[in-house]
Amino acid sequence: MNTQRFSAAERLERLPLSGYHRVIFIIIALAFFFDSMDLAMMTFLLGSIKAEFGLSSAQAGLLASSSFFGMVLGASLSGMLADRFGRKPVFQWSIVLWGVASYLCSTAQTVETLTLFRILLGIGMGMEFPIAQSMLSELIPAQRRGRYIALMDGFWPLGFVAAGVLSYFLLPLIGWRDIFLVLAVPAVFVLAIRFFIPESPRWLEQAGRDADADKVLNGIEARVRASLGGAALPEPVRLPRTVTPPGNFFSALKQIWSPQYRQRTTMIWSLWFFALLGFYGLTSWLSALLQQSGFAVTQSVYYTVLISLGGIPGFLMAAWLVERWGRKPVCIVTLLGGGVMAFLYGQSAVFGGNMALLIGTGLLMQFFLFGMWAVLYTYTPELYPTSARATGSGFASAIGRVGSLLGPLVTGLVFPITGQGGVFALGAACFAIAAGVVWLFGMETRGKTLEELTE
Repeated sequence: MNTQRFSAAERLERLPLSGYHRVIFIIIALAFFFDSMDLAMMTFLLGSIKAEFGLSSAQAGLLASSSFFGMVLGASLSGMLADRFGRKPVFQWSIVLWGVASYLCSTAQTVETLTLFRILLGIGMGMEFPIAQSMLSELIPAQRRGRYIALMDGFWPLGFVAAGVLSYFLLPLIGWRDIFLVLAVPAVFVLAIRFFIPESPRWLEQAGRDADADKVLNGIEARVRASLGGAALPEPVRLPRTVTPPGNFFSALKQIWSPQYRQRTTMIWSLWFFALLGFYGLTSWLSALLQQSGFAVTQSVYYTVLISLGGIPGFLMAAWLVERWGRKPVCIVTLLGGGVMAFLYGQSAVFGGNMALLIGTGLLMQFFLFGMWAVLYTYTPELYPTSARATGSGFASAIGRVGSLLGPLVTGLVFPITGQGGVFALGAACFAIAAGVVWLFGMETRGKTLEELTE
């Protein structure tokens, strides 16, 4: 069969899910995991860093927010770079950047240099997150795409838990600098990406590099056949053609605000902003609320990790439901469920800091909120064509990181006025607004190829 007369999408979509797809998933998901560990680690190391440098609360807050500032820059730039120059090189360099920056954090002797290095680390992480979801969405067939991207996002809570466990055992032994040094080691993982992760054939095709796309597709098809024991592959089925000629660096940014995609962009930016405003505004106070309930710092770290375990069944459930219910209903349910549980978690202090109530509502809150993360990363890249997918995902992530920056600041302003209950009620309101936006303006993408969604 002459497959060259078929498009990249037609050849990719007809492939049965195989061991080769799972290898690609594992490599991308592990990169996501290591990034998440680095981002989460500041939650557990900030107290030690604050004590060593004698920081005020305001200075400590600025340091904690520095990586989010870098993520805004990284996410904004990486999408346009990936849509212009390819997914694979930008993905590789993002991992190199955060690995080098993590090493530099281990050498910091002043809070100013540590802040600078955390910004660099944030740029690398901000670059990696949207590219990872774009790459995976373009390589996995539509019938399993949502499940695999949701499972990839599940490595975020796993990274958070791993960061807590690592800091719990290693911080008393080696100190915060050597923990950053340990986290720099996974950057060698980029070598595996160079050999095993292909460039997206969909991107190569829309960039006009048909020969390169055919070469990559032949390699993918050969590996899928090998993983299936040499079985013949199904014949491609004709799909809508949505190839867009390559433009300049800002073409994709113009495209996501064109009349065809304007409502999608407004919806997804609003979703990311309010969801992350609420999430990080609350997450920054999880440990503090436990400490104010009478627990020591080490105990608060332990219980914060314990509460985060609720996110593991949460993302697993979301990964299953996005293919059964659809992206839109699961997004709305997880946002509303997270909002209700956040409100109840905040009110637990009113009941005398009842530990069972605190842990129970905290577990359920993280169950819903990490389910929300899984849908966010699944839903976003499906809304845009190949020519603007990374840009659309990157800018949505960047707008979300603005919410991440504002969340702890707004929480700090609200807390003295309303107390713990008011802080968590505000977070619940953010999730309710995000759910309302999706309900009113969101579209369903379940089971459709990326090309069908951009007709």
